[in-house]
Amino acid sequence: MRSFVIRLAVVCVMLCSTLAVRAADHSSIQTGKPRKVLIGDYSAKVLALVDEKGEFTWQQPIRDIHDAWRLANENILFQKSWTEIVEVTPDGKTVWQYNAGKQNGNEGKRVEVHAFQRLANGHTMIVESGPARIIEVDADGKIHKQIALKVENPNPHTDTRLVRKLDNGHYLVAHESDHAVKEYDADGKIVWEYKVGSKVYSALRLANGNTLIGAGDGHKVLEVNKDGKTVWSVEEKELPGITLAWVTMVERLPNGNTFIVNCHAGPDNPQLIEVTAEKKVIWTLKDFKRFGNSLPVARVVE
Repeated sequence: MRSFVIRLAVVCVMLCSTLAVRAADHSSIQTGKPRKVLIGDYSAKVLALVDEKGEFTWQQPIRDIHDAWRLANENILFQKSWTEIVEVTPDGKTVWQYNAGKQNGNEGKRVEVHAFQRLANGHTMIVESGPARIIEVDADGKIHKQIALKVENPNPHTDTRLVRKLDNGHYLVAHESDHAVKEYDADGKIVWEYKVGSKVYSALRLANGNTLIGAGDGHKVLEVNKDGKTVWSVEEKELPGITLAWVTMVERLPNGNTFIVNCHAGPDNPQLIEVTAEKKVIWTLKDFKRFGNSLPVARVVE
């Protein structure tokens, strides 16, 4: 009887140790000062808010995802698939939704959405690959504005990646299939273009007038001025111990550092990276337990 009790105690200790290890394994590995981030991965089929302790504080199931926002009211605007866009409250209630495959003339057409944005007037900008257009819709889904995109290599999956409406009313468009970033004015005329030379994912207009570019399968980050001259960059092998793979979202943070989403880089590399202007890595996140190797969407949430 005593030996049985001893064996049982040993088994309990081993089981508790195993559970503790598994619990620890489920935490995000962050180097540097921990951050709170919104993360979406279409291999793990999840979009989640991850706090500084690595815990999920909010999550939603998704199928496909290339864009997401945490709004000023703390709701999350995201896509559940290539056509379905939703706004969900912190307690999980859906308060707005739009289906690009079934609304505003797209019935029966192949359409994919890779970018959207809640505008200051409350309308939502939606960018439709396939129809190759930008539309702005109200809460009821009615179109209030639309412009046609000029795509040289049309494909419903690769016409566009991220698109952002600028403060001057223009639109900055990452055209994946054209390997280019194009700026359209309010009437749909191209007023600026930069040939990236790779399947570009993202472009952001900075306060200094330069454009920050996530070069996709170009494996790098670029900052170019209005004349198309590269004034800053991070190359594929430039960061010690890190290889950049498919660079998706990039952001210039308020502290002047650059936030990089490193998709498809494999478990030897962090999925999220923060670097200084001098290219010193001061923060990373790697979590291949709850997320996978298809993590294109992440935003720092302060």
